[in-house]
Amino acid sequence: MRSVNVAKLKNQLSKYLSFAKAGEEIVVRDRNLPVAKIVPFSAESADDQELLLVAQGKMRLPKRRLDLKKFWKMPMPRVPGNKAIEALLADREEGW
Repeated sequence: MRSVNVAKLKNQLSKYLSFAKAGEEIVVRDRNLPVAKIVPFSAESADDQELLLVAQGKMRLPKRRLDLKKFWKMPMPRVPGNKAIEALLADREEGW
């Protein structure tokens, strides 16, 4: 793991980004105190549209694969009456 002060990172950002692209983590220090970490971006299974949403801050990629067996064993949510349908229709009306 590499470590760099903010001033040096500003001057050599491309260099440190290439380290991250190669798989290294970089600890960013401000006056020698750690304040942030730059980590490699992993998007093996993401398509271009998903990567665009990530870049816009509208989506986060999953940290691990979904375990479908566990997912289907989860209890199903219960919504009384027509509350779910009413909420869906109200949401659609707001969008127009």
